Amino acid sequence: MDMRKDYRSDFPLIVNSSIAYLDNAATAQRPQCVIDAESDFYLRHNANPMRGLYELSIEATDIYENARETVRKFIGAASTEEVVFTRNTTESLNLVAYSYGLTHVKAGDEVLVSIMEHHSDLLPWQMVCRHTGAKLRFIDCEPDGSVDLNKVDELITDKTKIVAMTQVSNVLGRQYPVREVAKLAHAKGAVMVVDGAQSTPHMPVNVQELGADFFAFSGHKVFGPMGIGVLYGRRDLLDAMPPFLSGGEMIESVTRESAVYAELPHKFEAGTVNAAGAAGLKAALDYVSSIGFDELMRREHALTERAFNAVRNIPHVQVLGSDKAEEHTGIVTFVVDGVHPHDISEILSSDGIAVRAGHHCAQPLLKHLGHLSTTRASLAFYNTEDEVDRFVASLSTIRERMGYGK
Repeated sequence: MDMRKDYRSDFPLIVNSSIAYLDNAATAQRPQCVIDAESDFYLRHNANPMRGLYELSIEATDIYENARETVRKFIGAASTEEVVFTRNTTESLNLVAYSYGLTHVKAGDEVLVSIMEHHSDLLPWQMVCRHTGAKLRFIDCEPDGSVDLNKVDELITDKTKIVAMTQVSNVLGRQYPVREVAKLAHAKGAVMVVDGAQSTPHMPVNVQELGADFFAFSGHKVFGPMGIGVLYGRRDLLDAMPPFLSGGEMIESVTRESAVYAELPHKFEAGTVNAAGAAGLKAALDYVSSIGFDELMRREHALTERAFNAVRNIPHVQVLGSDKAEEHTGIVTFVVDGVHPHDISEILSSDGIAVRAGHHCAQPLLKHLGHLSTTRASLAFYNTEDEVDRFVASLSTIRERMGYGK
C-alpha cells in the first residue's frame, strides 16, 4: 500500500503511541485541527450563541452556523434548515421516534426495521410500537449479512409507515442498499430513516440521492468531538413535527398558557447548544474533505483486505459476514473456537492492541447469526500495515495461550 502521506502524524494521541488502536467503529481518534478548533472556541470566542448582540456572542453564533453549513454540504442536504445538531446518533434517532413516530404512527400500522440495527435504531421503534399499538416487523439478513430486496419488497406494505435501516452495519461492516429500500418505502407512502453512524466516516454521503427522509450520524465517529451529532430531516417533515425537548432557544415567544416555537432547525435545539463541539465537527469534516474519500477509501480497503485475508487463514477463527474484504468497510468481526471474546480482547490488549469485545449493541443480529458475543477489529485510514500485522500475529497465538496447544 502506498503510504506516501503520513496522515498518522495529524493525530497526537496515536502518532507516538505503541498501542495499535483498532476500535475505530466505537470512536475515531481526533486530528490536531479538531482539538485546536474546539480549544480555540473556548480561548477566543466563548459566549452563548444566538440573540446576544455583543461581539463575542455574534462570533459564537457565526461559528455555530458556519458549522451547520459545512455539515449541509458534507451530506448533500438542500438547506441548513434541514440540519439539526444533537448530541449523537442515538439522540437523533430518538428525536425522530418521539417527534415523528409518536405523532404519525397509530394502532394497526407497521414499523419495519432491519435485524442489523444498532440498539439505538431499534429501541426507539420498540417504544413507538409499544405506545401506539403498531406492529414492529424485521428485515432479516442472510448468513453472510446480505439482504434480499425481493423479501424487503414483500415486507413493505400499505401498513408500513416507517422503514429504519443502517447504511453500514457496525458488526459486519456491510453496506446496505438504502437507496433501493427508500424507493420501495416511498412507493408505499412510508418514510425512510437511515442510521449513518458507520457510513459517514468511510464514504461520501448524499442524503438526497439516498432518498433518506431522516439521516443521523455522530461527530465522534467521523474524527470530530464527542457530544455533537447531526440529524438531517426533510424540511416538510421537520416543519410538521413537534419539538423533542422544550426550553432555551427553541422558542420564539412564551406566554403563561403557551409558546410559539422557533423556526427550523432551532425548534429542535433546546437549551444551550454545543458550539465548541460544532466548531470541532466543522474542522473534522473539513479535514476529511481535504483528504478526499477516494484516498481515504483506498487506504482503508487496502488495510481491511490485509487484515481480512490474514484472519480468515488462522485456524479455528471465523470471520462474520461477507467472504469479500471489500464488503467489510474497515470492520473484521470474528470468533475463535473455544475462547470467549473478552479473553481474546484481554490477550490482544496485553500485546498493545485495542479491539472491542461483546455484543456491539446489536444483540438481535448476533443472536440471528448464532452468536452471543464476538470480537471486532475496526480500521481507519490512519492505521498502518504494521498494526494489522501485529494484530494478526497476536490473534494467531490466542488458542495456544489459552491452553489448547499449537
